[in-house]
Amino acid sequence: MPITNKHYVTGNPIKGPFADGLDVAIFGNGCFWGTEKGFWRLPGVHSTAIGYCGGVTKNPTYNQVCSGRTAHTEAVHVVYDPKKISFVDLLTYFWMSHDPTQGMGQGNDRGTQYRSGIYTRNADQLQLAHASKEAYEKALKESKAGSGPAITTEITEDPNLVFYFGEDHHQQYLAKPTARQYCSAMPTEVCVPPFETWCPDDALKKHAPFLPAEFWAKFGPKQGCTIARDHTQIVWP
Repeated sequence: MPITNKHYVTGNPIKGPFADGLDVAIFGNGCFWGTEKGFWRLPGVHSTAIGYCGGVTKNPTYNQVCSGRTAHTEAVHVVYDPKKISFVDLLTYFWMSHDPTQGMGQGNDRGTQYRSGIYTRNADQLQLAHASKEAYEKALKESKAGSGPAITTEITEDPNLVFYFGEDHHQQYLAKPTARQYCSAMPTEVCVPPFETWCPDDALKKHAPFLPAEFWAKFGPKQGCTIARDHTQIVWP
C-alpha cells in the first residue's frame, strides 16, 4: 500500500527505517482511528500507523477487511523507545482504552475487523500480554464492569507477523483537518492493577513501567476522551 512515510503528528517515519533501539508493538481495539491517536499521544512513542493483521488475505484493502472475509482486524503499529516507555505501559493503555469483553466489535462498530487483539512479536510480549489479561479480567469482574462476562481479546505470538499498512488517508486520520471526529471505543474506566501484582518476576526489571499511577489518573482513557483531547503528544512529567 503506497503511503506517505511521515507521521502527520510526530514527523517521524511510520514504515521505517527506524533508529536502533526502537521496538514495535501491535494492538487492535476497535476502529483504528481512535486507537492510533491514543497511542501516538503517549510519551516515548516514536510513531504509529494503522493497518491490518491477523487475517489470511495478502495486501488487503479497507473495503475487503470490512467485508469480514479476510479475517483481518483493524490494528495499530506502535514504534516506541523502550528507554522512555515500556511494553507494560502500552498494555496499560490498551486495556484501559476499550471494553475488551465485547467480542467482535466495539461500541457501535460491529464485525470481525473491530475485535480486540494483542499481536505479540516475541516471548516477553506474549508472557506480559497473558499476565496482564488475567489481572485485568479479575479487575473488571471485581468492579462489575464490561458488557460481557469475560475478556475476548485475541492474543497471538508470531515473530514474522505481517502487518499490512492501511491506506494513506486513514493514517493519523483524526489529526487531519477534514477528519470526521469519530471514535467508538468504550473505556470501562477500570484501572489496570499495579504491575508488581501481575508482572512475572523474570520481567519485573526488564519491563518495569515508566508511567506511574498519577499519569493514568490524569491522562488515562475515559468515555469520549479520544475526541476531546488534542492531537499532540503528552509531556510527562
